[in-house]
Amino acid sequence: MRLVHRPQYLAWLNDWRDKPVIKVVTGVRRCGKSTLFKLYIDSLLERGVKQEQIVSINLEELEYEQLTNYRELYAYLKARLFDGGATYVFIDEVQQCRGFEKAVDSLFVKGKADVHITGSNAFLLSGELATLLSGRYVQIEMLPLSFAEYCDFQGGSGAALFRDYLRFGAFPAVAALGDDAALVRSYLDGVYSSILVKDVARREKITDLTVLENIVKFLLSNIGSPVSLKKIADALKSAGRTISVNTVDKYVHALCAAYLFYKCDRYDVKGKTLLKTHSKYYAVDSGLRELLLASSAGDIGHILENTVYLELLRRGGKVRLGKVAEKEVDFVCATSDGLAYYQVSATVLEENTLRRELEPLQRIADNHPKYLLTLDEIPRSANYDGIRQVHLVDWLLGK
Repeated sequence: MRLVHRPQYLAWLNDWRDKPVIKVVTGVRRCGKSTLFKLYIDSLLERGVKQEQIVSINLEELEYEQLTNYRELYAYLKARLFDGGATYVFIDEVQQCRGFEKAVDSLFVKGKADVHITGSNAFLLSGELATLLSGRYVQIEMLPLSFAEYCDFQGGSGAALFRDYLRFGAFPAVAALGDDAALVRSYLDGVYSSILVKDVARREKITDLTVLENIVKFLLSNIGSPVSLKKIADALKSAGRTISVNTVDKYVHALCAAYLFYKCDRYDVKGKTLLKTHSKYYAVDSGLRELLLASSAGDIGHILENTVYLELLRRGGKVRLGKVAEKEVDFVCATSDGLAYYQVSATVLEENTLRRELEPLQRIADNHPKYLLTLDEIPRSANYDGIRQVHLVDWLLGK
């Protein structure tokens, strides 16, 4: 199968090459972390690194099942260090090894290895690893394909590809399956089951998978809408499943730690403070939402909002929901370049809709960039007193 090129993440690895820090790549299962390592290893070989300088293992593969604790892992890797120079070490799904952080730390302090690890759970960087390696690791969170990467792999662009991107999602293997809906659904079902069982239920010792799946479906049904833990508990209770708010909190936290969902908090634009209520949750992939909910055309606004949120994360943004008095701005995004504000709507051709979408942005008094992203075919110069209306597909492609 042809590999999907991931230039953003490859550039990150190249920037940190041979720097005295451990490189940590995290992200949802099957988003392309293993493939990224393969692409990077190929680039190292092309630039003169010898094959014997590279040690690459995936702890979910059968041939490494004996590496179940940190002593075995450390002994295996130490025996393969290259005597004549640096060794490039790649450990995929490192959380499969108990106490892996001790092996990684010991390998790092020897000073002979450039260490790279991946994991499918945010807890990878919690607890002892963070304590042992404080200040000695760098991390990047990997996401499924951007629309630009998807188009590059497919060799085209346009409305038809964008529909497939929203419908089937952005996992790299899905892009390679084409438009065979049955194959895509089968693949996504396997991915979803793996995430739910391996990265959530097994780790958190959750035995009631039915309740867990009901919470997943509730969150998927409510992307783009404010959600509280109590609201989830009440919805389950009305369906005959009594559950405490604390248990809901535990389950939702685990789903976010597995990168199945991202929590987006609200930000008071005028007061410049974070707010504790009315957060939203966004799904890591629209294909999983389609699989579990059989979304209709009426969901398009929420799906587009979800797509924009993920793209802002890819571009390095710290993303919040914006509160302007009693009005809401879809996203306030902070990057190294400063703040920017975004409203997302499928269409604003109807005058009342346009007025409603513009009003929150118009109430913001500062001069940071303001964007209205839609699917309307409009002149590229569309501008409303400094608020730029941009076609969403063009924006995703960086045009």
